[in-house]
Amino acid sequence: MKLLVLAAGYATRLYPLTLETPKPLLDVAGRPMLEHVLEKLLAIDAIDGVYLVTNSKFAGRFRDWAAGYPREVRVIDDGTTDDSNRRGAIGDIALVLEQEAIDDDLVVVAGDNLFSESLKSFGNLCGERDAPVLAVYDVGDPELIRQYNAIEVDGDGRITFFEEKPAEPKSTLAGIALYFYPRHTLPLIGRYVAEGNNPDQPGRLVQWLYPRTAVYTWRVPGLWYDVGSREQLDEANRIFSPR
Repeated sequence: MKLLVLAAGYATRLYPLTLETPKPLLDVAGRPMLEHVLEKLLAIDAIDGVYLVTNSKFAGRFRDWAAGYPREVRVIDDGTTDDSNRRGAIGDIALVLEQEAIDDDLVVVAGDNLFSESLKSFGNLCGERDAPVLAVYDVGDPELIRQYNAIEVDGDGRITFFEEKPAEPKSTLAGIALYFYPRHTLPLIGRYVAEGNNPDQPGRLVQWLYPRTAVYTWRVPGLWYDVGSREQLDEANRIFSPR
């Protein structure tokens, strides 16, 4: 099983902090945010390869970081330079799959998603399901859910409704940027991009997938935190600092 970290954004909402430093390398509780993400995911024993996709502006910064990280992380430069020519998250996934010739089960995570608990049980479920799995979290706020997506599932956890950035949310259950794609479904990602679909938010791929193939959900235990602003970064430092 391979792990792909999405880190090609420019995080303009966090300027000036992210003018020279990519958001996943900003400090949270004394170390780079990215290291918190990897710590929780590398509890999954089946992961035997780690990739990180970023842009040309920050590729060097990530390579410098990776040189000192105890686990090998292959940094992929997607060739983009700013928001005007970025590939989008799904475009980046497709790029890495093709460029690195990945032919294995794949876990995908955004590099700015923080988790309070180990994700080992996510890996266990992925090992049991021969189908895509989306991590979900109940944000508990009908207004906040409009920033994410709205999901409905059946009794087996299979997605029966998915809408990215819903105008009229049907629930407060949101899909977050943590996904599992079994090996046999990887060609569907390339097909999605080749058909000219929106390559930006990774949730759009799930919205396209679930009517075509079974997509299941896994509820994130503990706390999930998405860092998008300076206020949220400050809050993450408070939450994830040792008590």
